[in-house]
Parts: sequence; C-alpha cells; structure tokens
Amino acid sequence: MFKGLIGRKVGMTQIFDENGAAFPVTVIEAGPCYVTQVKTAEKDGYSSVQIGFEEVNPKRLTGGQLGHLERNNLPPLKVLREFKTKSPDVAEGDQLKADVFEKDERVDIIGTSKGRGFAGVVKRYGFAGGPKTHGQSDRWRAPGSLGSGTTPGRVWKGKKGPGRMGNEIVTSSNVRVVLVDPERNLIAVDGSVPGPKGGMVVIKPARKQ
Repeated sequence: MFKGLIGRKVGMTQIFDENGAAFPVTVIEAGPCYVTQVKTAEKDGYSSVQIGFEEVNPKRLTGGQLGHLERNNLPPLKVLREFKTKSPDVAEGDQLKADVFEKDERVDIIGTSKGRGFAGVVKRYGFAGGPKTHGQSDRWRAPGSLGSGTTPGRVWKGKKGPGRMGNEIVTSSNVRVVLVDPERNLIAVDGSVPGPKGGMVVIKPARKQ
C-alpha cells in the first residue's frame, strides 16, 4: 500500500508513558492530502504518486496548475510532491489522511532547516578559533590559514569556511510515530523535526529500518 503524506510542523510538546516518564515529541498537521496524479512505467517510464496538500484561494494558482487539479475535480492545492513507488495502488482523486501511518511505525521526515544567514566558521562548523593571547586582538574567531602558497597554490573547493548556514533540505531518519489522530489530522513523532514552526515537511516510510 502506498504511504506518504505532506504536512506542516505545529511544534513540540511532551507525552507521558504508562510509567509517568515524559519524552519530547513533535506534532505535525499531516493531511488531508489528495492524489493529484499517478504515473506508471508503461506510460511515463517510471512509477510514482503525486499528492497535494493545503487548499488555497484559486487566484493563488496559475491556469495550468488549476487545470491539472480540475481533471480529477480536486480543490486548488498549494503544495504538490511526488513519491516514487514500485506499486502505485491508489487512484487519482483519492484522499489520504493521517491514519496512513500507524503508531510505533518508523518514518523519514524531510524538511527545510532554519536559515541562520551568513555565519563564521566557529558557529557554522564548530572551529575552536585562535589563541586569545600573543597579540591576536581581533583573530579569535577567524578560520586561520587555508592552504599553502606553493603546491597547489590555491584553496581547494569545498574547504570549510564562512558562508550561508542553514536553509537546506534535511532528513530525520528512522523516527518513531508516537501518536496518530486521524480526526484532527495530527501525527506526533519522537524527537525533533527539521524546520521552524509552520514549516512544510514530507513524511515517508523509513528507508533504514
């Protein structure tokens, strides 16, 4: 059976187990999602399921986007994502809710991490910085020497240095589903999830169980 949802991160809270121990969870508003397109190997060269999430004003979408959704009498949806699958056993127009996943199931959650702006090497990579004595009045948080002046006579690509931090696609792997509430379209997972409150996330079955 196809499993996959799009949702929004609501925030973090805590849940108590039968022994009274508290552990942190992240609550996600997952669904309802709609199957907007089903691709098959015979017709499209590969098998996948495209789903949509979050109804919006039709004026927010282009004519092509509206036409794509109106083929299956679907509402205007803001977010579309494609999930590759070997056996797309759903039909276009189907609705997917939070009960696609079950309690204690393992999932991967993909989100965009918080953007931190331009950051130095101490914040970005945990560099120790230079010594605070011997005349280093303004070099405490500097990266230091980057390379030799002869061979290769340049700085290698990919070397750690200052630059933009965050705002990258991050996957939390093998996360346990703690709670499923299909009536309110909520899923609670153990631990943290990438991104800010209100950030968009994609939930898939875990690849590394």
